[in-house]
Amino acid sequence: MAKNTICVWYDKDAEEAARFYAKTFPDSAVGKITHAPGDYPDGKQGDVLVVEFTVAGVACIGLNGGPVFKHNEAFSFQISTEDQEETDRYWNAIVGNGGQESECGWCKDKWGVSWQITPRVLTEAMAAGGDEAKRAFAAMMKMQKIDVATIEAARRG
Repeated sequence: MAKNTICVWYDKDAEEAARFYAKTFPDSAVGKITHAPGDYPDGKQGDVLVVEFTVAGVACIGLNGGPVFKHNEAFSFQISTEDQEETDRYWNAIVGNGGQESECGWCKDKWGVSWQITPRVLTEAMAAGGDEAKRAFAAMMKMQKIDVATIEAARRG
């Protein structure tokens, strides 16, 4: 296990979520699965308790802690994409697997985890600053999934 690991709380589906992420994103994998050594408030001995996984190179663990804590937008995975095809692939995978669309490149997976699917062209436009950033930002504010061509056009003015 990495020295610093992101812990993501799930009700009971950490293994399913980890397998979905590993299938969807490059440089992702499911690692060690730990089963509960005894009964606990929201599970029984032998249930999957902790799943080690990697999402796009980031070490994570999924904890099946029960329904007490819910995900919200205060935590999200941000996935940088190179083009519209890659943006569409990740967005459609998350939303098409029981997730939901949100605004400005954000969506949620079926477990309630927030994702930002962010094309590189948008990040570059924001970093450029000035009028270019203002135009790209204004265009993004009208979108759910980011449209690369629209951002590129906004950058040019």
